[in-house]
Amino acid sequence: MVVTVRSLGLQGIAGYEVEVECAISGGLPAFDVVGLPDAAVKEARERVRAAIKSCGCGFPVSRITVNLAPAALRKAGTVYDLPILLGLLAAQGDVPVPSPAAAFLGELSLTGALRPVAGVLPMAMAAARSGIKELYVPAENAAEATLAQGLTVYPVENAAALLAHLRREKPLSPAPVWTRSLETVPGPDFAEVVGQENVKRALEIAAAGGHNILLIGSPGAGKSMLAKRLPSILPDMTRQEALEATEVWSVAGMTDSRHPLLSRRPFRSPHHTVSPVALVGGGAFPRPGEISLAHNGVLFLDELPEFQKDALEVLRQPLEDGEVTVTRAAGSVTLPSRFMLVCAMNPCRCGWRGHPSGRCTCTDASVEKYVSRISGPLLDRMDLHVMVPSVDFDALRRKEQPEPSSVVKARVDAARRRQRERYGQEGPLCNAQLPPALVGKYCALDEAGEKLLRSAFQRMGLTARSHDRILRVARTIADLEGEENISAAHLAEAIQYRNTDILKG
Repeated sequence: MVVTVRSLGLQGIAGYEVEVECAISGGLPAFDVVGLPDAAVKEARERVRAAIKSCGCGFPVSRITVNLAPAALRKAGTVYDLPILLGLLAAQGDVPVPSPAAAFLGELSLTGALRPVAGVLPMAMAAARSGIKELYVPAENAAEATLAQGLTVYPVENAAALLAHLRREKPLSPAPVWTRSLETVPGPDFAEVVGQENVKRALEIAAAGGHNILLIGSPGAGKSMLAKRLPSILPDMTRQEALEATEVWSVAGMTDSRHPLLSRRPFRSPHHTVSPVALVGGGAFPRPGEISLAHNGVLFLDELPEFQKDALEVLRQPLEDGEVTVTRAAGSVTLPSRFMLVCAMNPCRCGWRGHPSGRCTCTDASVEKYVSRISGPLLDRMDLHVMVPSVDFDALRRKEQPEPSSVVKARVDAARRRQRERYGQEGPLCNAQLPPALVGKYCALDEAGEKLLRSAFQRMGLTARSHDRILRVARTIADLEGEENISAAHLAEAIQYRNTDILKG
């Protein structure tokens, strides 16, 4: 007898339907799993065998063949344990054949208990698109699965409880749809940073328009401290943005059963020893890297020149396209990677170039060599280059309370609302995502602005990319001021943030 049980799988961060076909036939006892399974899928044989016996059922002493369709796609992970168990028990008549409108997934322990699996959210969303009405998942994954609308999610503690439900002996209760609680966890705040008003202004502009920013300053000036407080002034994610980011985190196994939906924009800060594969994603079965985990959030690279050159260069294409395609022997997947890039670096190897103490001993040649670790094309993709000066003693002892993040965030939210009203629902989410074809339309300049930009273009040797990025930053500054048109003052402030001479001290 052949029994088909519906389940789900993952390809990259996208879910797809998998049919688990279980056949019991005569012949010498054997247990084969086909359909391009990896080692974890093949090992399901032993987990299923022990779990069936733990449930009080007899394991079929026959030739067993399990096919995972479509057979052309590689199957990975432990999500198929539960559907294989149900298929075998249904094939030998121990439980009714599962409904075609139901799907099952989960990892079995040897006692029959279900363990949580990664990637439940994208699989649940794929189930809803496939017309599946009921989804049975491990209890710890139930809250995450309810985020996919149109499904009745059943939390399963162990295989015995599921068998009792299918036999109509003791029905399971559907999981309630998860709702976000109103409690907020306080995070780093700009009120904790004294001085550095010019840097706070630049970060406010970056947050309002979604721009990339490079912070340059001596050790202890506050570069990392300021960067870590950037998420506190970023606008709240829409539900669609939160689902997109949560899908990536779910596949990476980083979601929390108590808070399955990301409530704050991701902030990723990989160490400078990170490899290109860990940054962009990959592996035998392509998995998301740091740039995808930072999707709809911030990727912070501290000590920028210390990163491997190969690791930095892989950022160039994702910064432009907002996605990255990873190709391996197991297949090719496209991962989302639309993030704000925030970088911090010292002005020289010793770090004290330009410091009032005058302790820097680096020569001009060594400074140039240090800065040259960062390629011109990557620097050209940074919208704002900001010098972070050392904080003097009087500023540190000042008793006035710095402006809190909530006040700055209110201005950022207002600027983002103006952008949404201007571009509409189908347009870009922020000024940094404005395509080149629309820059001329929405970033028009008056005569004074044209003269100023022409002068800066020729004097600073700007590229076509930096030309458009200056206009996008000027558009954001105008939005923060509540102005409909870009003035020469807005453009002048945007131009001063493109001063690459600060990289040379």
